Amino acid sequence: HISLEESGGGSVQSGGSLRLSCYSSAKRFGGESMAWFRRSPGKEREGVAGINSKYLTKYGDFAKGRFTISRDNDRNRLYLEMNNLTPEDTAAYYCASARLILDSGLLEEEWYSDWGQGTQVTVSS
Repeated sequence: HISLEESGGGSVQSGGSLRLSCYSSAKRFGGESMAWFRRSPGKEREGVAGINSKYLTKYGDFAKGRFTISRDNDRNRLYLEMNNLTPEDTAAYYCASARLILDSGLLEEEWYSDWGQGTQVTVSS
């Protein structure tokens, strides 16, 4: 079992930016594939961005050009830089971890075995 803790959520105006962080208790964090997913009322959980152990990244279409995922293996941390936010980005954002080398499957929920509690992002008009 791996514990994941998200932080950095908050309220911003449309066009603003936020940087989310996720701490992992994984003993070999560098070998994990990691991702951010989000869930808002009335919608299914969707993949935002993923990054594997070789730093290959994948983004949901809505995130391309606006969001950047990164990781710091020395600190067991995952980050998500979000720019040009819109009200449609309002959601609870979750950090997820998988002991698999993912590439095309980085945004597929089924591969992830551990999840954080989520951090709320609210974007106002």
